[in-house]
Amino acid sequence: MAREGEPLHRSLIRDTTAYLSYILLVVALGPLQFGFHLAELNAPQNVITCEKKSINSAALHPELPQCIPMNTDQFAVVSSIYTLGGLLGALAAGPLCNKFGRLLTMRLTTIFFVIGPVFESAAPSISLLAFGRVLSGVASGSAVVVVPIYISEVAPPKEKGLFGALTQIMVNMGIVIAQVLGYFLSKDGLWRIILAVAGGIGLFQLLALSLVPESPKWLAENRNPQHARHILRKMRGQKADLDEEVKAWNIDSSREDIAEEESLLSAPAGSHPSQNPDAASETVGIFSAFMHPSYRPAIIAVVAVMVTQQLTGINSIVMYSVSLLSALLPTKAALLTVAISALNLVITTLCAPLSDKIGRKTCILLSIAGMGTSSILLAIGIGEGVKILAAIATLLFVASFAVGLGPVPFILANELVGPEAVGATQSWALAANWLATFIVSQFFPILNKAMGEKGRIYYVFAGLALVLGAFIAWWVPETKGKSGADEVWGKKEARQRVE
Repeated sequence: MAREGEPLHRSLIRDTTAYLSYILLVVALGPLQFGFHLAELNAPQNVITCEKKSINSAALHPELPQCIPMNTDQFAVVSSIYTLGGLLGALAAGPLCNKFGRLLTMRLTTIFFVIGPVFESAAPSISLLAFGRVLSGVASGSAVVVVPIYISEVAPPKEKGLFGALTQIMVNMGIVIAQVLGYFLSKDGLWRIILAVAGGIGLFQLLALSLVPESPKWLAENRNPQHARHILRKMRGQKADLDEEVKAWNIDSSREDIAEEESLLSAPAGSHPSQNPDAASETVGIFSAFMHPSYRPAIIAVVAVMVTQQLTGINSIVMYSVSLLSALLPTKAALLTVAISALNLVITTLCAPLSDKIGRKTCILLSIAGMGTSSILLAIGIGEGVKILAAIATLLFVASFAVGLGPVPFILANELVGPEAVGATQSWALAANWLATFIVSQFFPILNKAMGEKGRIYYVFAGLALVLGAFIAWWVPETKGKSGADEVWGKKEARQRVE
């Protein structure tokens, strides 16, 4: 693990084996798909809805219509219904990954990532397009619950914040891919290729998951601690010291010789040995977690951060930036959207180590302050017709999001509660996140139109940033440098958990 004063890049080279890198990249394709589906309709909106004529006469497939006629309200429903599917996936994923494991849940999730785009790309009508979006939403909702949990459990302990940012980095990568494809393929029936690409990514991930093992931490707590240590050894390398990390599992392995067992075990990656009842730990359900006084403060904290992530307005840019800016920048809106997505990816990647250096809470508060200020500038820029101010404010808005509200929320659940309640807490958090995403995606175009389409809606986002930021500053604890949930919340909660 990282030593005091050691350069970050040297620490990462030592702690990240080729096998671990493969595992992280494969599982992170789930969040990538989330970002892709979130942005896939942004650029081709006018072509899909028949508002713009095709520049060529031939359709992509003679049996499929080049476009699907729909008005603004209908398109808002097609866009936002994805978030309702995400809500279902988020609620189901927590119990599934606790009971059956992280790996099986990710495999089931990926099947939906394959089926959803089939309906989307071949849809001849609004109803089938919406149905495909729901299936893709179920997969996305599940992915952003289970993947951050898995990554947190396999990441080197001293770089959990850095590796936790991988979720948001891949979300942004998916957004960039969708926006770039949209920029080049938003014409004729070619928009269907954009939607089909997601199915190809899902199929690749489904095959690649065959070489991904179950989370060692979950195995240690539910099935076999010796096999868990064997998998952890493969992830960390032969020279890594595992004692401290294994000790943190709080699993009693004194009855068996772990070293001997490790040399004899040869179970394939992803297999589930027979369950060890002595090692199994009782998981906490969604509703029982909220009712328990030692978990409720953590659930409120994570829900507050997740709601803030959406109600500060990021998806107004991700999902509607082309139509939002087209009146002000008619020939540059689509290109600016690609630049915005690329900036979001770059800033998120560069700021990934920041939460391990200055703290999770500090990053979140800096992010909220930046987004609130940028919202005011964006409202002025659009309202007064100042193109350069609107463009700069949009870029600052997205950059501020990338500093904290983008990556940090996905790692909080695993640090605010014990492993027995992580799935339940993450489900509460992502359910709130998806509901907030639905509110923004469904009502942003409606409210923006009702308020005169002059950018005034960003004053609303600025006000929400102020209120929600104040609540987070008061309620949410700092988790940086804390060894576990008991240390984060203090001795009182620790005693309650024991009792």
